Amino acid sequence: MKYTLILMIGIFSLIGCKEKAAEPTEPVKEISAETIPTATETIDKTNTDTMTNETDDKQYYVKISTTFGDMVVKLYNETPKHRDNFLKLAKEGFYDDLLFHRVIPEFMVQGGDPDSRGADMKKMLGSGGPGYTIDAEIKGNLFHKKGALSAARQGDQVNPKKESSGSQFYVVQGKKYTDAELTQMEMQTRSVMSPEAKKIYREVGGTPFLDNNYTVFGEVVKGLEVIDKIAAVKTMPGDRPATDVKMRMTVVESY
Repeated sequence: MKYTLILMIGIFSLIGCKEKAAEPTEPVKEISAETIPTATETIDKTNTDTMTNETDDKQYYVKISTTFGDMVVKLYNETPKHRDNFLKLAKEGFYDDLLFHRVIPEFMVQGGDPDSRGADMKKMLGSGGPGYTIDAEIKGNLFHKKGALSAARQGDQVNPKKESSGSQFYVVQGKKYTDAELTQMEMQTRSVMSPEAKKIYREVGGTPFLDNNYTVFGEVVKGLEVIDKIAAVKTMPGDRPATDVKMRMTVVESY
């Protein structure tokens, strides 16, 4: 079973952020934003000796090296379960040589499926993972601005707790919105965006319709242009790049 993100068609087709599972071969109105088909445990049950906590004042960074250059992401201490899991997998080399297997312009670039390593072009991707999910850490002040690092997950119908994939993630490209569009979106979703969020969505862009539905656990602080380069690649049916876009991760002290 796939983890999905729904792509907003037009401006307001995403009413109430309801997700439904998309078949991997469907034309994308929806985005497979991750995958762990039979996950049976959460990160709370994993044995990690490097776990920190929410009060940790150290700042953690991971460099994501890609075919189109490097991005450095800052991991949020407000989301310690996702932060620690991402650090653990990056240190172990879990992500090395995996693909950004699903790319949709003005929306996001997605990766982290271990089945994508060395995958044949005909292989359907988006259903692999480490065998566990992570408890949701959705925070109202952490939103889907351009460059946001977020966890993919299964849709609400099969995942009402909004638990995240143990490995699949997406980096937001999104687009810019007008005040009128943002106001109408607030009415549609019955939510209120902060003045800061509105300003960023106007001037920088993002995917505000995903806010409060997926865990945002970091942001790109260097190499934002790499997202645009990846998002511009030619893709095949299913949104897989026609030429593999590989990644490699390194935990770094600063940027």
